Amino acid sequence: MNLIIIDDDYLVVNALKTILESSGMNVLAIGYSGEEALKLFKKHKPDIVLMDIRMKGMSGIEATREILKIDNKAKILLITTFQDDEYIREALSLGCKGYILKQNIDSIIPSISAVHSGNMVFDSQIVSSIRRYREKDIEGELSEREMDILKLLADGLNNKEIASSLYLSEGTIRNYISTMLDKLNLRNRTQLAIYYYKSKFDVEDK
Repeated sequence: MNLIIIDDDYLVVNALKTILESSGMNVLAIGYSGEEALKLFKKHKPDIVLMDIRMKGMSGIEATREILKIDNKAKILLITTFQDDEYIREALSLGCKGYILKQNIDSIIPSISAVHSGNMVFDSQIVSSIRRYREKDIEGELSEREMDILKLLADGLNNKEIASSLYLSEGTIRNYISTMLDKLNLRNRTQLAIYYYKSKFDVEDK
């Protein structure tokens, strides 16, 4: 697995590099700003971009936006010491693959592995923060069963795990997800998860 690490703190960057390389991951390059993130992504085309959010000049959010313009399938995992709802909202709206807190160092390697496998990852504290928001009224668009599946999907469960939790077959879960994608005019399960979390924030804005 090839990565680049971006953080404006020299000590953090090098600590992360040491941790990831000791676990067998290949750190292609490190950088200290959003501008460097953009240049390094263009140069190396890494599997994962591990990037801080708050940086001088171009922020991690802005760099994420620009990288996704270059490659909308880029896998970007944002890290921060700040549990800020505005940042979470922006990360979700952009389509980044995860948002984790630096202080939970033990979660970084499994989070990277999960993102590399195609999953979305949010630190447990981030998920708790998101869940403080009331859900937007989307029950009119989705059935109660579809809502159950959507919540589990947004929690990062795969079809087998959702099926086991709801005592349904994997084929049934696939059919439900396909129906939800059609109803909401979305393309994939990542967009479904983003839709679910964004719907919580939208209520607070009204």
